[in-house]
Amino acid sequence: MTQTFAERRWTSPDGLSLFARDYAAAPGPAKLPVIAIHGLTRNSADFGAIAPLIAQSGRRVLAIDVRGRGRSDRAPDPMTYQPLNYAQDVLALMDQAGIARAVFLGTSMGGLITMALAAIRSKVIAAAIVNDVGPEVAKEGLMRIAAYSGQPVDTPSWAEAAAYVKQHNAIAFPHYTDADWDAFARRVFRIGTEGAPVLDYDPDIAVPIRAAGAKALVPNLWPMFGRLAKARPVLLVRGETSDLLSESIAAKMRKRAPKMDYVEVPGVGHAPMLDEPEAKAAIFPFLGEVD
Repeated sequence: MTQTFAERRWTSPDGLSLFARDYAAAPGPAKLPVIAIHGLTRNSADFGAIAPLIAQSGRRVLAIDVRGRGRSDRAPDPMTYQPLNYAQDVLALMDQAGIARAVFLGTSMGGLITMALAAIRSKVIAAAIVNDVGPEVAKEGLMRIAAYSGQPVDTPSWAEAAAYVKQHNAIAFPHYTDADWDAFARRVFRIGTEGAPVLDYDPDIAVPIRAAGAKALVPNLWPMFGRLAKARPVLLVRGETSDLLSESIAAKMRKRAPKMDYVEVPGVGHAPMLDEPEAKAAIFPFLGEVD
């Protein structure tokens, strides 16, 4: 597949070299760029389907590898693997790239980082698409993710890497074929020094989760969500069978933010890949209303 993005690097406040895929906007009137932020154990490749489409619609897209993931540096201090640090890294990207405001697209942890940005520098967020996460999360989903995050994995071949991602994600994507699982594996694994696929993130990203213990399973970010949704357009995307963003939490979010747009992606759990027809049918009209 032809690479459709440029490779951009920037420096975090504590000196890490971080990576982003930089998709150039199609010619046309200038529009605010989109900054896309992935989930806990993932990387910028998750936006490989939706980012080029957004770029073709006339918006530059910066899909980042959060510190410790993908082609970004691993942090010497694992306790910096927390949303407020991630948010400061995003602000450093914006400052170094000369971006004053952007539309944020955050999947799972990326949505939490967007909420953290609303708390520390709200003015940079022109609009937000929050993908399958809320200011509180269902304990079942978080426990499922915490159970495998940072755990050793033995995958000598791509077939075993595909089996691993299927084991942990089949509940969310029951319609996926063997080819889909192979593609999934190639997004979240890379070839390691021994020549076998290895997960493309620092296992130490789980250290702050383990250090926080039980309280990590019940974060309360409602004040941050309130600030995010109060002053700008927000679109909430939910997978119909999501075990992280429950129906009741989504309903509570909609009640707190009645102007927020909402779409549910049928037959999909945590988290929609945003290449689903229902997701695209909500995202592009939403973006069309943002200057």
